[in-house]
Amino acid sequence: MELQTARVFVNNLAAARHFYAELLGLPIKADGSTYGYCVFKAGSTDLVIESVAEDAPHEEKVLVGRFTGLSFTVQDVVAKHQELAARGVSFTGLPEKQRWGGILATLQDPAGNELQVVQHPAAA
Repeated sequence: MELQTARVFVNNLAAARHFYAELLGLPIKADGSTYGYCVFKAGSTDLVIESVAEDAPHEEKVLVGRFTGLSFTVQDVVAKHQELAARGVSFTGLPEKQRWGGILATLQDPAGNELQVVQHPAAA
């Protein structure tokens, strides 16, 4: 199996589109803004950003503004943190070495969804 698509839910698609395209630099694969979504290329995975309406049921609204569990692999997490912070990306967790040897930093999109950038440890 191979993970092909991940979905993140937002309440302002225009702000999210700007964030993922302009601030994170992900290429847009499909702009379905008229229909409430955008698809970005994130390596071999498609990242679908979906809008949740203000009048949506509670079970849909709770999908916005949470820890997503999604991580973007980078070569140098400290440099990427500095680059993204300079672009205006908000971080809720600074680069921090993990017990398993990698380094993680947690960032937030305009809807409050948390994602991470990760630097994996060098192979021994």
